[in-house]
Amino acid sequence: MIKIGPALFEATEQLEKEKGITKEVVLDSLCDAMVTAYKKHVRTKESSNLEAEIDEETCEIGIFRTKQIVEVVEDPNLQISLEEAQELLEDAEIGDEIKIEVTPDNFGRIAAQSAKQVITQRIREAERKIILDEYLDKKGTLVTGIIQRVESRNVIINIGKTEAIMPAREQIRGEYYKPNNRIRVYVVDVRETQRLPQVIVSQKHPKIVQELFELEVPEIEDGLVEIKSISRDAGFRTKIAGWSNDPEVDAVGACIGPRGSRIQTIVNELKNEKIDIVRYSPDPVESIVNALSPAQIVSVDILNDDEESKEALVVVPDDQLSLAIGRDGQNVKLAHRLTGWKIDIKSLSQMEDYDNYEETQETNASQEQPEDAEVQTEETIENEE
Repeated sequence: MIKIGPALFEATEQLEKEKGITKEVVLDSLCDAMVTAYKKHVRTKESSNLEAEIDEETCEIGIFRTKQIVEVVEDPNLQISLEEAQELLEDAEIGDEIKIEVTPDNFGRIAAQSAKQVITQRIREAERKIILDEYLDKKGTLVTGIIQRVESRNVIINIGKTEAIMPAREQIRGEYYKPNNRIRVYVVDVRETQRLPQVIVSQKHPKIVQELFELEVPEIEDGLVEIKSISRDAGFRTKIAGWSNDPEVDAVGACIGPRGSRIQTIVNELKNEKIDIVRYSPDPVESIVNALSPAQIVSVDILNDDEESKEALVVVPDDQLSLAIGRDGQNVKLAHRLTGWKIDIKSLSQMEDYDNYEETQETNASQEQPEDAEVQTEETIENEE
């Protein structure tokens, strides 16, 4: 056995406190390292019956090989004669297994070097797994961090035990990310790498708004109110379709809160991003009308209700056309994402022009029809004669 001293056990306790790596993981790593070092030292390939054992009372570690007791030894690495076995254990019998210490006398320094390398690697692996498991549990949730720096358009954020990356595609357009500022982000993905896990976060994801509402609105946490769908133009505007599972609870009112307190807290968190809350409806017409709010709607015609191509024609008053479409088409785009319907918006005057055009086409067609009929009649009479 090799003396390893009490310092090792003190170090394992310190690792458990600081990094969350248990004492058992470190000691198991040390045993594996000792077996690996022994194999290299004695140049043996047979290791199935090798193991290292630690005596915490004496602070010693040793290498042991388990052998089967046989009458005739064919493989000295795996077998031992009865005579040799009884020298070690008086009541040994044929067929029994006996554990024999094989720790070399000059093994201490070699073992220490190999053990240090292997233990360091195992500690890194254990630490990486702890962080990976922790942030896999946080995937799909909000975390708070501090902006460290910006590298190649990626924002690097300290979120505790590791750094998260917010790629340019997950950033809000026009937002300035200043180092040392506190920031709340949504964990989009967690990827395992050779080093620490890579955590991908976002400030642009629609789920950020949903998570904030779940934090601020008790009715959502209690299951009385649901957010059925959400569409977002990050930094500018968000539309939410809410549904109440209790007829006595108003989904929209619950999300807004007394005197708008709940929604104002969320708007402040999102730096004054506009939020429209509408009532969810399973009826497509009502759903489209609500989604285009605050624009007033004259009519909604379902043109195609196929699952792959849902199309609707919406007619609005002339003075509501720009409001219904929104700046750069923002309102109708958000309504499309919220409902899943492709929405074509026309004003009343546009529809009147279209109807007049249709009537003209029909009139022209009807005027041409009698002439064709007259010609056909004349040809029929001539044929009869």
